[in-house]
Amino acid sequence: MIQLLTYPDIDPQQWQALVNHSPYATWFQTPEAYEFYASLPEEMMPFALGIEENGHLAGVIVGYTTQEKNPIKQLLTCRSIIIGGPLLDEHISDEALSALLGAVAPASRLSPFASRLMKPIYIETRNFHDYSRWKEVFQYSGFAYQPHLNFHVDTSSMELVESRLGKNRKRDIKTSLRDGAMIIEHPTIEQVRSYYALLKHLYTTKIKTPLFSWDFFEKLHAHPNGRFILVELNGEIIGGTVCVVLPNKCIYEWFVCGRDGEWKSIFPSSLATYAGIRYAAEHGCSRFDMMGAGKPDEAYGVRDFKARFGGELVEHGRFLCVRKPLLYWIGKMGVKLLKKR
Repeated sequence: MIQLLTYPDIDPQQWQALVNHSPYATWFQTPEAYEFYASLPEEMMPFALGIEENGHLAGVIVGYTTQEKNPIKQLLTCRSIIIGGPLLDEHISDEALSALLGAVAPASRLSPFASRLMKPIYIETRNFHDYSRWKEVFQYSGFAYQPHLNFHVDTSSMELVESRLGKNRKRDIKTSLRDGAMIIEHPTIEQVRSYYALLKHLYTTKIKTPLFSWDFFEKLHAHPNGRFILVELNGEIIGGTVCVVLPNKCIYEWFVCGRDGEWKSIFPSSLATYAGIRYAAEHGCSRFDMMGAGKPDEAYGVRDFKARFGGELVEHGRFLCVRKPLLYWIGKMGVKLLKKR
């Protein structure tokens, strides 16, 4: 027997048990992630759907639908994002997974699980694990596979981390520390605010995509699973990484930036990512997930940067369900034009 569940009806103990034993677990599919999203009503509408099979929770999908205050921006940019991909029991049946995906991207507007998902132009899963065994189920449910790369760094020991670190990265880290850069593992809220200013400048001038508000970062800094590891030079924040932790399993690098190129021997972004990797190794997490390295057929400077930290290049891709094709196409063209400016 298969039964669909919405957030209030998902048994929290079964949910946590699934997080503990599933090989597809990520922090982004935990109850804590849903609650964090729900604490930001001005920016996102969270959703959590579960599938029960023969009385046991076999799968959960947690995601959020973006919100823009400007009605025109909302019309052209609204999307639903499922970071990490679904949380699944490895023995979930195709029928149960199909029912779960069908509730997330329903073909019928009569679906009782669709109310929070009616607005998005598209729904996207950003996979951190290999879902290839269920590729046909995803496709049958309206999700097309999109190739996308990522790096997983093995942090099971510090010795392994050091042995796999690229020669140039070792040099960059050594000279950065030698010439005065400091790693701050427990920054104050004022230091986090300085970091946010750097990140916002990067998104405005180079990345040219929306960045979460200060409220998002302030709340993540206070969250027990949030980790801000910053880089300081002469009392000034010059870079850092923002991570979330799935205890005893993985650390995810959500954001990283730095004032790179301003000094000959100090490399803030490299030092920040290295500090995150080291933190994972020293705190019982066997993997550091870099959360994306671009499309395999496109040049991507960020991928070149991430490649030098000794990680394994993987292609777990994304699954994309486009619900409003015309608006999706207009949005893609708009993003391309914006990035060329």
